Amino acid sequence: MQDSQGDLGALLRSWRDRLSPVDVGLPAGDSRRAAGLRREELASLADLSVDYLVRLEQGRARRPSAQVAASLARALQLSDAERDHLFVVAGLLPPSPGEVPAHIPPGVQRLVARLGEIPLAVFTASWDLVTWSPLWAALLGEPVRAGPGRLNLLRSHFTGTALGDGERRIVSRSGDIGAFEASLVADLRRVHGRYPGDRGVRTLVAELLASSDRFRELWESGAVGEHQSERKVVRNDVVGDVELDCDVFSVGGTGLRIVAYTAASGSEAAAKLDFLRVSAVAAVMPGR
Repeated sequence: MQDSQGDLGALLRSWRDRLSPVDVGLPAGDSRRAAGLRREELASLADLSVDYLVRLEQGRARRPSAQVAASLARALQLSDAERDHLFVVAGLLPPSPGEVPAHIPPGVQRLVARLGEIPLAVFTASWDLVTWSPLWAALLGEPVRAGPGRLNLLRSHFTGTALGDGERRIVSRSGDIGAFEASLVADLRRVHGRYPGDRGVRTLVAELLASSDRFRELWESGAVGEHQSERKVVRNDVVGDVELDCDVFSVGGTGLRIVAYTAASGSEAAAKLDFLRVSAVAAVMPGR
């Protein structure tokens, strides 16, 4: 299927050329001969190989999967209309309004890029992890996919499969893990009612009902609510325990949640975050 308004490769090149490196958290640099992202940068942001991106742009690959199209739409910071057009040109059905939105609007993408010096991540309404800042990974561990399912906070917590790759744990300041669990499950029940046709939400609930007695107990209580911000302690294997404010911000009209960890300036926790920030930069640029 090819759209009359232009082929997929030309669209991808035009969208890549218009995107500022600054808006994705990259330095503009003095050596760039043209505005926009390099292919290597877009491939990294979309978690694709450079070779595959080249084939897409050159028209040698025309049918990306829905997952690849969604990753490209997020990396290119497309609007909802542009995202849908990308799907159509690629021969795919655009996401249904009845599904939990996973597309991050351009304004939220820029916010994440420019607030990258704090531990920050974006989750869908059903708590699938979509994107995160480098300091989030330094504090909580680089997110890793342990199985075929999406990276999901509830799946991670109730099945014991960590979102991060290190020995890092989060506990509430009060130590009341039961209240944290109840809040998450009540929130998921609210989302389940809001998106009854979403296959991913149904699959997640069925999986957790089958694998976790604790989840089943909380789900069968019928409680409905919204997960709230809370002060938490992050146990990090580099800097030890860090007590931080964990705030959850909702993005209107999308169901997305922005989760941010912050500390008061001059505090011990802020000093620990500064150390992790410097360590993260050094890991990326060891020669500098």
